[in-house]
Amino acid sequence: MNTVDVVRAYHEARFRGDVAAAIALTGTPFRFESPMLRFDDPAAHLAGLPDFLRIVTGVDLLSELYGADEATLVYDVHTATPVGTQRTAEHFRLTGGRITSIRLIFDATPWQALHAAVAG
Repeated sequence: MNTVDVVRAYHEARFRGDVAAAIALTGTPFRFESPMLRFDDPAAHLAGLPDFLRIVTGVDLLSELYGADEATLVYDVHTATPVGTQRTAEHFRLTGGRITSIRLIFDATPWQALHAAVAG
């Protein structure tokens, strides 16, 4: 599979909640970074996916940019929370046709406030 096929398959698997299919598209070593979380293991990164998907009401893919071993997706995640719609950019790096790095970029401020309100 080429970069386009791998990244699209990962994105689709993740947002339909297919953790096993998403993990199968990752390689070693693996690194995930976001404003709130960091993981070196794809299973640990995706462990919270079922809980996250419970609040997701839709995803609109806005842009896809691809290189030989990298890709960037820009999309809106619609949620059933006070956060509402979260604009997100996600940068992928691939090695040997597998995703080895994901950098998720979004404004974490509303999520931190929501977490504080729930935890407080």
